Amino acid sequence: MKSTSIFLLFALSANFLYSQNKAIQSIRADHQPRHHELLKEYVEFLSLPNTMNDPEQLQVNARYVVEMMKNRGISNARLLEADTPGAIPAVYGEVLTPGATKTLIFYAHYDGQPVNPDKWAAGLSPFKPQLATGPLDKGGQLIDFPPPGTQIQSEWRLYARAAADDKAGVFTILNAYDAIRRTRLAPKINLKFFFEGEEEKGSTNLGEILEKHRNLLKADAWIICDGPMHASGKKQITFGVRGDVNLNLTVFGAKRPLHSGNYGNWAPNPAMKLVRLLATMKDDEGKVLIPGFYDDVIPLSASERAALAAIPDPAPMMQQELAFAQAENPALSFLESIITLPTLNINGIVSANVGKMASNIIPTTATVTLDLRLVKGNDHQRQVQKVADHIQKQGYHVLDREPTDEERLTHPNIATLRTATGYNAQRTSMDLPISKLVIQAVRSTSDQEIVLMPSAGGSLPLYLFEEVLNTPPISVPVVNYDNNQHGENENVQLGFLWNGIETLAAIMLIDFR
Repeated sequence: MKSTSIFLLFALSANFLYSQNKAIQSIRADHQPRHHELLKEYVEFLSLPNTMNDPEQLQVNARYVVEMMKNRGISNARLLEADTPGAIPAVYGEVLTPGATKTLIFYAHYDGQPVNPDKWAAGLSPFKPQLATGPLDKGGQLIDFPPPGTQIQSEWRLYARAAADDKAGVFTILNAYDAIRRTRLAPKINLKFFFEGEEEKGSTNLGEILEKHRNLLKADAWIICDGPMHASGKKQITFGVRGDVNLNLTVFGAKRPLHSGNYGNWAPNPAMKLVRLLATMKDDEGKVLIPGFYDDVIPLSASERAALAAIPDPAPMMQQELAFAQAENPALSFLESIITLPTLNINGIVSANVGKMASNIIPTTATVTLDLRLVKGNDHQRQVQKVADHIQKQGYHVLDREPTDEERLTHPNIATLRTATGYNAQRTSMDLPISKLVIQAVRSTSDQEIVLMPSAGGSLPLYLFEEVLNTPPISVPVVNYDNNQHGENENVQLGFLWNGIETLAAIMLIDFR
């Protein structure tokens, strides 16, 4: 009986993979002759500035995405508004299949990080997409867009803000469905589409939008298309994200800048005080010394540990590329470092001027921005409190505002600690039936073993999909790892876009039966 069941399971799985492979061959046959047409639309989309702090830009992008959906026959394409004044809308659409009992929602975001055009390479402008033969930092050359009828090479790079993060997600999701529609393949599930406009500033109003439209957004899972694939180029599924919270910590000296000769060795120097305080928080091997910092971490399950062990370690290649001799925590592998432990990172320190702008002064303040990445089990408010308690134990009077003169005269060490909006980590079990179906679908599009990542190192507020909608999220990234997201010279390798269309189409064709 047991052997019969195993044979039946194998037969069903083989039949699924065969049907999926035939479907993917049809998808590929559809998109390959249309690369010029697809690239033209994507260049137009990327030419729309989408800076996260510019509501007018984002409204233009939202309306553009609505039109993209209408042009592909997606029903009910519209904006989902929050009630909060000034909130940026999400974009929604749906394709309902008669008789279907299962639903998947596909997510990406259309907003982007701010840009400093002066930092982009010569010949590049953030919102004027440009092609290159390869990575510019490895000898790639800028080229003109090729005329129709000439071949577009998969290794070419398209440079523009949001080319990878995350208009690539919008582009591949919508063109995956469009290829299904054009080839007359028939999804057996309902498909819904949700594109956010506030992800880059912490998804401030996402919870409200999900709550307000909870009935419309009912589904069996969310498929999140964001973030980079594995450094090996293998296709990847990610089952969680780290949480995140930022802290701005300021320590104080005198009320005005003082001549370093006349007052040095007498007036307190806040820059010196701050670096000494920071040195108490972490040892030379990357271990955070704040009491209880690791206490509430929920360890990986057996299946998650097995998946982690099977992932190729990108550290040797990346360390060579990034040119540093030793990892911060040499006892841990790269993946263990970014997946299994919370972090305390310094994003930046400011105290007076340096270099040509330096003056012989004792500064009045010194400020650091700390970035705390959280893993499953951490609570962002509890983690912040641990940091505050540690600072207090170092002899500081901790405030959440500017100190008064009376407080300055009373307390020799004063620190203000201000917290940005934070959120917790999220992890979806790899053993869920929907998880296994997504794994099977992605495997059907690749001749290589795919990477199953228990969690990403980066952060998204995916906990909201579980907390508000009681629906598990699963992330399927589609872009190259070396895409410079958030920085200058952001880019996407074109072949990853075409493969992304096939990957997401396979998931849209999942059969739950």
